Amino acid sequence: MKVAIASDHGGVNIREEIKSLMEEMGIQYEDFGCECNTSVDYPDYALPVAEKVANGEFDRGILICGTGIGMSIAANKVKGIRCALVHDLFSAKATRQHNDSNMLAMGERVIGPGLAREIAQTWLTTEYEGGRHANRVGKITEYESK
Repeated sequence: MKVAIASDHGGVNIREEIKSLMEEMGIQYEDFGCECNTSVDYPDYALPVAEKVANGEFDRGILICGTGIGMSIAANKVKGIRCALVHDLFSAKATRQHNDSNMLAMGERVIGPGLAREIAQTWLTTEYEGGRHANRVGKITEYESK
């Protein structure tokens, strides 16, 4: 698995935690910034990562900002992206099993580094179930093609 990861200024600390986790798990990743604590615009980081996932350069993407909301909204504007905003373990597992989410968004001001690591690990290791969920995900894909 190859993962693209990015954050704005509000998610730098958790981004570093998730990078450490992926190194421990032996997951290949590329960090797309940001490298500062001063205010930046989240679409400048979310959109390029989402495009890289959508075009197949990366299997999945992880985005972190203050709440995760802005990053997830921006990422979901890219055709083919199913970015889930997650702040609990149940949702991290469910969005992979049921929605085949290919991007994860989290908020550093909402959750701490320990929970963020658990969420990311759960999301990275949970497989899509397909089955009855495939029809639902297919409807989203079909709608995007209009």
